[in-house]
Order: sequence, then C-alpha cells, then structure tokens
Amino acid sequence: MRIKVNTTLCSGHARCVAVAPRVYVLNDDGYNVTAEMVVAPGLEEEARRGARSCPERAITVVEEEAPAPATSKS
Repeated sequence: MRIKVNTTLCSGHARCVAVAPRVYVLNDDGYNVTAEMVVAPGLEEEARRGARSCPERAITVVEEEAPAPATSKS
C-alpha cells in the first residue's frame, strides 16, 4: 500500500498525525510533507485512518493489488 499527499491542499490541521503519527510527517509549520511513500507493513490501517481524518481530502491511499498467481502451461 502507498499513500500520496497533495501537499498544496494541506491546510495544516495535523489530524493525520494525530491519528497516525507513525505514518505521516509534518514540517515545522504543521503541514504534511509526506508527499508519497510506501506504508510499512502493519501500519496500513493507521495510514487509512490518517487519510480519512483529513478535512481537505489531501491524502490518497493506493491499495496495491496482489500479483496474479503464475499459471503453468501443460
């Protein structure tokens, strides 16, 4: 899973960090500077909560699709 943050939409409410401090990063002015990152295993739900908490909807969660299983030719 990846997250993308439209940093131009961020208004500095810091709600994402309030609910997902291990995922999102703010600058000294309180704006999200995460831009884009792969979410560490085990932090997926925290990343989703942070995205849902953004009043500007500046955070997009990109769910990675599992690769299709290989098929054997017989």
